[in-house]
Amino acid sequence: MPRRIFKRYMPDPDSIRSNKSLRFLGHLIHDANLWHLNRHSVARAMAVGLFAAFIPIPMQMLLAASLAIPVRGNLPISIGLVWLTNPITMPPVFYCTYKLGAWMMQLPAISLPEHLSLEWITSELGALWQPFLLGSFVSGVVCAILGYSLTMLYWRWWVRRSWQKRQLLRRQQRHP
Repeated sequence: MPRRIFKRYMPDPDSIRSNKSLRFLGHLIHDANLWHLNRHSVARAMAVGLFAAFIPIPMQMLLAASLAIPVRGNLPISIGLVWLTNPITMPPVFYCTYKLGAWMMQLPAISLPEHLSLEWITSELGALWQPFLLGSFVSGVVCAILGYSLTMLYWRWWVRRSWQKRQLLRRQQRHP
């Protein structure tokens, strides 16, 4: 796994532990798996971060952190993945989750007006919220499972490929 890339962008665990605003977490953020880059902690972080990214609540990063701690997933990766749904990507992603929820509930999807306004949203909120939340939850769960599984598969493939390269190099060095 390309650990150097991750380590370059990850904050120092000691600086986070000494942060005054995070002292309330106490010993919870001292677990080594919250900071190490191993197959299991990164896969768990992918699952947690992707799930939290699809949940339409304010402070998704807090949700990702509170889920990463008990499952012992890498904390910086899980928090960083939440930014997949940022102010630019949020409207199309959440529209797709609404459409998925409406399809699952077998409801006709409401079309967006030409000019989206707060007045239109408040008038249609009663019909939108259930399919939207269902679609968001299902999308989060599916992406979490896919993220976990693909990370585990990719990590194994990377290790196997690296191992085969080393074996080939050793054979070439023995028999020039």
